[in-house]
Amino acid sequence: MARIAVLGLGNWGTAIARIWLQDGHTVNGWTIEEDVYASIMTKDINDKYLPDRSLKGLEVTMRLEDAIADAEIVVLAVPSAHILGVFESLQPHLRPSHVLLDLAKGLAPGKRLISEAIEAMLEAKGMRNALAVLTGPTIAPEAADGVMTTALVASSDLSVATRLAETLTTPTFVLHPASDPAGAELWGAFKNVVALACGLVDGLKQVGTIGGDNLKAAIFSAGFKEGCLVLPQFGARADVAFGPAGLGDLYVTATSPHGRNRAMGEKLGKGMSLEEALDEMHMVAEGVRAARMFKQRSEDMDMSLPFVAALNDLLDGAITPEECCRRMVSL
Repeated sequence: MARIAVLGLGNWGTAIARIWLQDGHTVNGWTIEEDVYASIMTKDINDKYLPDRSLKGLEVTMRLEDAIADAEIVVLAVPSAHILGVFESLQPHLRPSHVLLDLAKGLAPGKRLISEAIEAMLEAKGMRNALAVLTGPTIAPEAADGVMTTALVASSDLSVATRLAETLTTPTFVLHPASDPAGAELWGAFKNVVALACGLVDGLKQVGTIGGDNLKAAIFSAGFKEGCLVLPQFGARADVAFGPAGLGDLYVTATSPHGRNRAMGEKLGKGMSLEEALDEMHMVAEGVRAARMFKQRSEDMDMSLPFVAALNDLLDGAITPEECCRRMVSL
């Protein structure tokens, strides 16, 4: 059994901590949110993000150094917008033996992937901690409830990915090792963009306009096609698109009622502005940030991403949800 520290007890961080607790691992959790800390300390439940699921046995703290003191594996379950700041605070407390598992995906400032930015921060301090990325079709409440779930653990060092997959796989949470962290991370971010777009259709259906399953399938396929065409140019291996980190993750995120990015898109489809929709979300919808990042990177590389461009125009309030969908299915 492993000693694991989960840094960030949001929806997915809490679920993954519960999975490993139930498999017999020793798990510490860290949060910056006082209400989350108090809920777990007093009731062994995270009422804010994953209510009605016991976390008995989870040692929770608001001090990073305490969370990782006895850990072998340090899981970075912090939202992508904040992960590098948290990691900067974490670095002075890391030991060479700590293995890092990154759950955040996307582009960091400077147009690097988050995992690449973490590697650069390690190198700048002369540190050589092993690093891997975890991504895949993982809706948190289902995984926490024991629904059979698979995911990809990817590292540039395949032996690191293999060891992590072997150690952290449970009877209901099956991890597959891979050697393309860039591909896993890029698809992990891009699927959130497509999920936002698919959520638009759900919102439009509720208000009785053009939304329906036919339109959702058309937008899903248009988004997947754009990802297949452009992500290899950003550094992803082409075959990642057809595995759990690509098509698998895209499908569940775009269709599940639990998907926060799909839910965010649904709010936009019903006519809310971006600001109004964000105000109603207490969990982070990474697709908005991902859409912005992919637009910026495509412009820097003089590339055309019409699917991403249409979604950004909607986020900016320049077009309606109906017009956004029409543009996407006309690609």
